[in-house]
Amino acid sequence: MDTRFSAWVREMAALLEPKEVVVCDGSLEEFDRIAHQMVQSGSLVALDSQKRPHSFLARSHPQDVARVEERTFICTREPQDAGPTNRWRDPEEMKQTLIPLFRKAMQGRILYVIPFLMGPPGSPYAKRGVQLTDSPYVVLNMRLMTRMGIRNWGKEDEAFQPFVRGLHSVGVPLLEGVKDEPWPCRSDPYICHFPQSLEIWSFGSGYGGNALLGKKCLALRLGSWMGKQEGWLAEHMLIASLTSPTQEKKYFAAAFPSMCGKTNLAMLASSLPGWQVETVGDDIAWLHVREDGRLWAMNPEAGFFGVAPGTSWQSNPHAMEMLRKDTIFTNVALTPNQDVWWEGMTKEPPSGLIDWRGDSWHPGKGTLASHPNARFTVSLQQCPVLDPQWEDSRGVPLDFILFGGRRSSVLPLVCEANNWVGGVFFGASMTSETTAAASGAVGQLRHDPFAMLPFCGYHMGDYFQHWLDMGKKMRYPPRIYSVNWFQKGKDGAYLWPGFGENLRVLKWIFERQNGKQRVQSTAIGNMPFPEDLGLQEAQKTLLQIHPEEWLQELAEREHYFTIFKERFPTALWQEFVRVNEALQGLLG
Repeated sequence: MDTRFSAWVREMAALLEPKEVVVCDGSLEEFDRIAHQMVQSGSLVALDSQKRPHSFLARSHPQDVARVEERTFICTREPQDAGPTNRWRDPEEMKQTLIPLFRKAMQGRILYVIPFLMGPPGSPYAKRGVQLTDSPYVVLNMRLMTRMGIRNWGKEDEAFQPFVRGLHSVGVPLLEGVKDEPWPCRSDPYICHFPQSLEIWSFGSGYGGNALLGKKCLALRLGSWMGKQEGWLAEHMLIASLTSPTQEKKYFAAAFPSMCGKTNLAMLASSLPGWQVETVGDDIAWLHVREDGRLWAMNPEAGFFGVAPGTSWQSNPHAMEMLRKDTIFTNVALTPNQDVWWEGMTKEPPSGLIDWRGDSWHPGKGTLASHPNARFTVSLQQCPVLDPQWEDSRGVPLDFILFGGRRSSVLPLVCEANNWVGGVFFGASMTSETTAAASGAVGQLRHDPFAMLPFCGYHMGDYFQHWLDMGKKMRYPPRIYSVNWFQKGKDGAYLWPGFGENLRVLKWIFERQNGKQRVQSTAIGNMPFPEDLGLQEAQKTLLQIHPEEWLQELAEREHYFTIFKERFPTALWQEFVRVNEALQGLLG
């Protein structure tokens, strides 16, 4: 074993003072043993073995239900390296804050050592990580989400191979004679990233990306930093393939903020005969330019950590099939027969539910049975529409990229960028109505460039420039499109049916790649004709551009872009001016 690995574990154990140190191997036997212990202690509920074989329900503390962006920090030596969209702290000062919190934090608890790999074993793009944690819930989820176990690190000389160090504690020592809580956590969490030393220190939260350090922390925040240094991109994107009736296949990636339909799109059930979507990943993509001059995408994860509410046999039948077994559910409701339920699963809730807090629930109670950010964790291998190339060490070649968000007006159903710079402008301009995946108010419009606002580990102006520079490396860049499934009419109802009908838009893009679809040129980019998407008369507003609204939109974008000051790329300002002048021209 890597001597640096062993030395670091010993150093941290001396700080944390656990009662025991366990190195996890990622085996099924280990999973079952820990899950059984958690059921016995009341930290997990075992679901009915016939209805949901080998599946469990966890309930978090009510204060620990989402990302805590206001307590998430990028700790670089210089504040300008973190940029205006991140919360910066000096790395040495932050460690001086954290070390006293971590000291003796694991007294009475087990220190689990989790070696893991992000990316397929044997891939030149995969990254090694180690997470130390006192949360058995984290151990179970990391087994499903990553390639856990030192065996996945490969046979190279580990002494010369870097690995990301992840330190996590719920921050609640288990003192002798004190009964443990089902979900221990703190009200003052810290999620801290040290890009220059490739470290993550997470304290006080046991939920989601705050605690599963291979996910947002490594794969995106540190991943984006490493990508900038090494010449690749870490993105908050799904990866999927689209196959035509003639068996032609194209791969695409798509960036959406959380809870905007990314997982549903990644495993879309086709509404068109002969067309099929297959899944490579639903959340994170690492993008590299290969020697063929194309952009290739790899999913570094091995599982899904998806949003449960809204998932149904109508919205995502493939996900529902996937969740029949071997799944960890978090903060959903429990039925009297030991099954799970969440809002949107069925039109009417079953009677006798126990809500996500563990209390009896009925429809007239005035609360939700499941938390809006309730989750499921399940292995990618259970996806019924998993693409055969999902674990290819090279990744898959991208033909097109989608940028989307939740907008009730202004943004059209689909628009094609004129070129790579125009596509980067699409990504940099992304806005969306906030959801329950992040703490704070829901439904407010916020800027979320590339759906990376909470996840970019360095100055976002430099990140935009990195995207532009990546375009210069490619001989055959993928085309870029903006999509918006969420436009509403005057009555407040959605104009576009969404779900499986989104394939009509994907089909148009697919055929556009092959030169089979015409476009109408607009001030913001190229769009389909309504009849080419089969739009009904009332839906034609989905493709209309209103100059007055768009000029207001651009004014808001201009105001936002100024926060990046001189590090906002000149090429994007030029694209802004071009679009603005084109819209002004429409007003005469």
